[in-house]
Amino acid sequence: MASNVHFSSASDDWATPQEFFDQVASVYGPFDLDVCASPENAKCDRFLTKDDDSLAQAWAGRCWMNPPYGRKIGRWVEKAVSEMQRGGVTVVCLLPARTDTAWWHKWVIPHGHIEFIQGRLKFGGGVNSAPFPSALVVFSAPLNRKNRN
Repeated sequence: MASNVHFSSASDDWATPQEFFDQVASVYGPFDLDVCASPENAKCDRFLTKDDDSLAQAWAGRCWMNPPYGRKIGRWVEKAVSEMQRGGVTVVCLLPARTDTAWWHKWVIPHGHIEFIQGRLKFGGGVNSAPFPSALVVFSAPLNRKNRN
């Protein structure tokens, strides 16, 4: 199966589970732009790929971000905060709940609305759950979410 790479150390990409994304979109969507996608896993009609160098682009509207989970994840979270602070941009992020990291304390805690996800997600249609917990982090000024009722 092609998605097996999403569960190995050969890749830092973890494809967003569709059912989870649909639930998030029902609260925070609709989304205008997927800022960390490939044509195979994009969650929005408009998306940026690795070749587009999303970190160098201006983002707009409501953005979905499930960044690469490697050593550069802090740069992605910093970019989400920067875009939110620029104004008119909401970035909803699926992140590993790495509460012991510098990037979490520098960017997530002071700037994001954090929702810890109960249990562990099964990424990319995988059979097994991820080996780490996840969190949904929303960067928005002001927080702009639909009524949950």
